[in-house]
Amino acid sequence: MLAPQRQAAILKLIRSRRAVRVADLVKEFGVSDMTVRRDLETLAERGLIAKVHGGATVLGLDGAVEPGFAAKSVRERAEKEAIAARAASLVEPGIAIALSAGTTTAVLARHLADVAGLTVVTNSLPVAEVLHRDGRSDQTVILTGGVRTPSDALVGPVAVAALGTLHVDLLFLGVHGMAERTGFTTPNLLEADTDRALVRCARRLVVVADHTKWQTVGISTIAELEEADVLITDTGLTAHACEVLGSRVGELLIAG
Repeated sequence: MLAPQRQAAILKLIRSRRAVRVADLVKEFGVSDMTVRRDLETLAERGLIAKVHGGATVLGLDGAVEPGFAAKSVRERAEKEAIAARAASLVEPGIAIALSAGTTTAVLARHLADVAGLTVVTNSLPVAEVLHRDGRSDQTVILTGGVRTPSDALVGPVAVAALGTLHVDLLFLGVHGMAERTGFTTPNLLEADTDRALVRCARRLVVVADHTKWQTVGISTIAELEEADVLITDTGLTAHACEVLGSRVGELLIAG
């Protein structure tokens, strides 16, 4: 088994068992203790697991912890593609939109690269990079500026000030979590301020969030559930969550 295959298998085990020991992985894969430790180090450096003495565990869902962009981008890929495709269908040529930072909005940017005459406001470095590299020549991309976060968002007073002068038709907002009591949340206080400024500059709010975001709660609320004109999620959302969200947001769209 090649190292990337073995690391993928180890990651799957950790996610299913929640925690593993090095000794158990040595027996499971028939490799040396040193090889397993190198695999765990690689996975930890990518932000996919947490190393502990003698083994590894899944990353916790701490509301104050924000994984890096690379770590989040490998999660729920199929779901994000489906959500992004559905979101792109809401975008008409020639309008002005905003895309917040996030891995789902970065996927959405790829789906928007061929939309004619689009103006895109974003505080996301990956979104700006995708549209700069792949977008049409008649598209306009406005990058807010600001201080960079682990999720490759630009946040803080500079970003908020820039957004205060802008107006867009649609905002596509990626979130860290969503819950009945706390609404849409993020673990980064400065990002929350910037996201709230994005919400204020948009005529309509479209939240893009896969099913794993349900009942995850970040430290700061961006918007209440009722503020979302549209929420686009995937088929992994439970029936109860669909019932709650369907009664609170303007329109619930299930992609997949």
